[in-house]
Parts: sequence; structure tokens; C-alpha cells
Amino acid sequence: MNADMLLSRLTMLDFAAVDLALYLNTHPYDTDTIEKYNEVVEEADKLRMIYEDNVGPIYSFRSVSDKKCFSWVDNPWPQTYCFNCQLNEKECC
Repeated sequence: MNADMLLSRLTMLDFAAVDLALYLNTHPYDTDTIEKYNEVVEEADKLRMIYEDNVGPIYSFRSVSDKKCFSWVDNPWPQTYCFNCQLNEKECC
């Protein structure tokens, strides 16, 4: 999987995790949803590690940084749309 595909899949998983967590706020004993939530979070964590090992940190507050340099400041930043995924030129920054 290339960087764009990893980031796209990770975005989907993170969205699903938030959505499932919101549901669990009102249905805390739904064991099927708890199981699905845990699966989504575990898969997202695995993909996040793969992405960060191959591309770089995604978050400044969740990513381990090199002990010699706080690598979060290196470019390109993950929130830069042109870096994150392939968009049509008119949609790109």
C-alpha cells in the first residue's frame, strides 16, 4: 500500500472509531459494537505505525520523535492537502 492509500484507509478507520465511540456513549453495553470499535482502533494503530515508519509523523502529540530532533517540524506537514492525497488541481492547495 502506498502512502496515499495508507493515509486514506487510516482516515476512514479514525472516522469509524469516532463514530462508534459516539454510539457507545449512549449504548455502553453493546458488546458487538465494543468488539467492532476495538478492531477498528487496533487496525488504525497498525496502519499508523506503518505510515509513520515509512513516511513520517502524523500527529505532534501522538508520534514518537527522533531523540536528536523533534521531527514534527519537518516538511511536508500531514495537514498539507497536496501531501496527503491525490486531489484534482482545482481542489489542491
